[in-house]
Amino acid sequence: MEVNHVSVHGKMRRMMVANRGEIAVRIIRACREMGIETVVAVSEADRESLPARLADRVVCIGPPPPLKSYLNIDAIITAALGTHCNGIHPGYGFLAERPDLPKGCSRHGLIFVGPSAKNILQMGDKLYARKMAIESGVPVIPGSELVRHLDEARGAALKVGYPVLLKAAGGGGGKGMKIAWNEDELNSTFNIASAEARVAFGDNRIYLEQYIPNARHIEIQIIGDSKGNVVHCFERDCSLQRRYQKILEEAPSTAITNELREIIVSSAVTIARHIGYESVGTVEFILNCDNGSFFFLEMNTRIQVEHPVTEIITGVDLVKEQIRIASGESLSIDQADIKLKGHAIECRINAESASSDFMPCPGTIKEWTPPVEKGVRVDSHCYSGYVVPPYYDSLMAKVITEGKTREDAIKKMDNALKNFIVTGVDTTIPFHQFILCRDEFRAGKVNTRWIEETIMKEYASTADAACKS
Repeated sequence: MEVNHVSVHGKMRRMMVANRGEIAVRIIRACREMGIETVVAVSEADRESLPARLADRVVCIGPPPPLKSYLNIDAIITAALGTHCNGIHPGYGFLAERPDLPKGCSRHGLIFVGPSAKNILQMGDKLYARKMAIESGVPVIPGSELVRHLDEARGAALKVGYPVLLKAAGGGGGKGMKIAWNEDELNSTFNIASAEARVAFGDNRIYLEQYIPNARHIEIQIIGDSKGNVVHCFERDCSLQRRYQKILEEAPSTAITNELREIIVSSAVTIARHIGYESVGTVEFILNCDNGSFFFLEMNTRIQVEHPVTEIITGVDLVKEQIRIASGESLSIDQADIKLKGHAIECRINAESASSDFMPCPGTIKEWTPPVEKGVRVDSHCYSGYVVPPYYDSLMAKVITEGKTREDAIKKMDNALKNFIVTGVDTTIPFHQFILCRDEFRAGKVNTRWIEETIMKEYASTADAACKS
């Protein structure tokens, strides 16, 4: 494993924001509050975007396709140097977990706002990440090493026990991930999973893990600095997913006790310390709801989409902390300073039609009136007249509510979504409203399969009834 990387630190003066959408706006605003100038790198499709309007300077780095713009490392580094930036923030997605970007920053004396290339490589390889968890004494899901062909997969599945989950070693996000409930399904899905992994990550390596049907997805926010300090900011529950993509997140989780919480957060900190992690990051776990056991799943070496719910329940500004650490500063907080307070829920609002299998709906927003209420936060890059482009992720906004209790946060979210007016494009607001009124959700009786196996069917039947009426 190549790990050549030298961290570059120093006072951040001018930041290149190498991303788009709501996370670019989030970074720009954090920089402004810290007295840091910003330059935003945009594609030709994003020249009129809100990040372009808010940044101190804008540089166009290429045409709309991501490979020619937001994924072009040479163009981004050249733009940063040409505008006299001394740091680059990759946000999430795009280049956030590509080790070549921090390596390029090191070569050119730029501060990379994120972990080392070594950490990205370590945890980006899912098999290596399992190894790091095992070395840390943290439980991992029963599974296999690399399976190079179908016969090896069959043998590994017999040892692990069906059902099994085929997973890509070179990346996550659901790419190359297939469930096999028996040998026949393994035979039919192995080559498909391998091919998907090759296309998505340029790496067709596959391994197996035991599949846990009744599970919750629990992730722990950690922060580490260059001095070896590591703290956690408690957990987020990200169990509401569709095709392994998160839809709604909340913090804290209703599925764990205080005793289990202490064990899981300690496990996350142990892993981060073991690899010498330096930045914000997330250690993800699977909780078996049938017996209360938990297992390491993976680690994301970046800021997460759902970071606002953690900021609300702890009061920690994760983006600012990330920038300080990249500049070589120590953590501004100790573990004792981080208290869990209240409850927070985040709904991801996408330009998609949930009733049409979540088909993306690019187009011009005619009216955009987000809720402005106490206890409601809206992170977005949209505005009336904005054209949602067809080239990128369809996320339009994140609505985050804060409550003294979970019931309070749900009530505020329900009210916020009722007052969120968007016309011109379809959005997932109605789908979120449908989730919020389900008894299972309100009781916290959900798992990672609930959306696909229950809600999708119920929502489809409701949409059909509306069409017939």
